[in-house]
Amino acid sequence: QVQLVESGGGSVQAGGSLRLSCVASGRTFDTYTMGWFRQAPGQERELVARLTFSSDQTVYADSVVGRFTISRDNTKTGMYAVVLEMNSLKPDDTAVYYCNTVHYGPVNYWGQGTLVTVSS
Repeated sequence: QVQLVESGGGSVQAGGSLRLSCVASGRTFDTYTMGWFRQAPGQERELVARLTFSSDQTVYADSVVGRFTISRDNTKTGMYAVVLEMNSLKPDDTAVYYCNTVHYGPVNYWGQGTLVTVSS
């Protein structure tokens, strides 16, 4: 099993910044990707950003390109961990953000979610 611990959500005014962190523990040796999805009220869960560890390739939703950056959390030595730097936040970014990891198989694991609220 894999456990994902998320941190960094909160409230910010439009134009502000937030940083989300996700750290994986447990059976992590076959981790393929880590990333973030989000779900706003009444909407489907959507991919925000994803990092593939073997290649450092990143994928972003069109709506966050140029504003959000996903990267390895190099402060967590020897662990699978990512950070999502969110800049120029907009009210439309308001959602519950879920950390996700995909393992070879494929097998998906999800965090419990952290709320990001952007006020205008």
